[in-house]
Amino acid sequence: MSEARTPTLSVRDLRVEFPAAERGATVKAVDGVSFDIFKGETFGLIGESGSGKTTIGRAVVHLVEPTDGAILHDGIDAATLSARDFRTARRAWQIVFQDPNAALDPRSTILTSVMEPLEIAGVGAREERRSAAQQALARVGLPAEIGARYPHQLSGGQKQRVVIARTLTMKPELIVCDEVVAALDMSIRGDVLNLFAELQRELGLTYLFITHDLSVVSHISDRIAVAYLGRLVELGPAEAVTEAAIHPYTRALLSAEPTPLPAHMRKAERILLEGEIPSPIHPPSGCHFRTRCAHAADICAARAPDWREIARDHWAACHFAEQFVAEERSADTKTGA
Repeated sequence: MSEARTPTLSVRDLRVEFPAAERGATVKAVDGVSFDIFKGETFGLIGESGSGKTTIGRAVVHLVEPTDGAILHDGIDAATLSARDFRTARRAWQIVFQDPNAALDPRSTILTSVMEPLEIAGVGAREERRSAAQQALARVGLPAEIGARYPHQLSGGQKQRVVIARTLTMKPELIVCDEVVAALDMSIRGDVLNLFAELQRELGLTYLFITHDLSVVSHISDRIAVAYLGRLVELGPAEAVTEAAIHPYTRALLSAEPTPLPAHMRKAERILLEGEIPSPIHPPSGCHFRTRCAHAADICAARAPDWREIARDHWAACHFAEQFVAEERSADTKTGA
């Protein structure tokens, strides 16, 4: 947040609401979210189901339109563009979904599916589109003969590579990766994550990487944002968020991660979150996390905590953030850490 660089993506006070079945009620899927992503960065976004992270990702590529707030790509608000300019501009922002099976037409060959975005955009002649699709398949490590196959003839990992290849044909600058390895076997998740890293190095891509898996996001991200019930509760460098988390919710998520050590060797006990995530139709007053937080006090119900920089480039929204940091430093001093 303190960097002088111009962000490739700026999200400002984003709000997304949907009509609910309950008369006159709305689902507050995203409730005032702001962040920047810089060119060449992998920005991780993590949270439970219902946290709003997928809606944020869809809003960024304008599959969902904001109820309020602004989304700026290279400083330009897409809402101000003409329909023609918008269609051209949106080629630079693409999304890869969780389930490659749902993303591919079972009746089309792989090459046809990869060519499809170019066909829709009217880019080049047919032979040029075919050549671009073949090059994209090669770039993601798939042999040329796969182009003649159908989705059911491919493995899950191969299908996700096909979806990535189709995205690359549009020469994007920003790719939203929405749970892109969640549907894959553990044995091939690493290969797909390594592919994303290779493409980033080769093409200078920028990623918004959405997941519920802390081990994945901490491995690949430069910075991590933590979402809870439509709001961000913490944002900072990946190492700072995973090694020195400030917000009680982030700490609870970290404590739930499996640790390959015997119980007597683990440094911290697991923090158990009681109850379910509240309804986004009727979220709690003040701090949305207070109904599940062991540190909640009267002030937490009275007003929402300010979103502020607690340490260098490390932001959080908690009334007691500074107190937690001071306590952590004191504990480290006593143990000589």
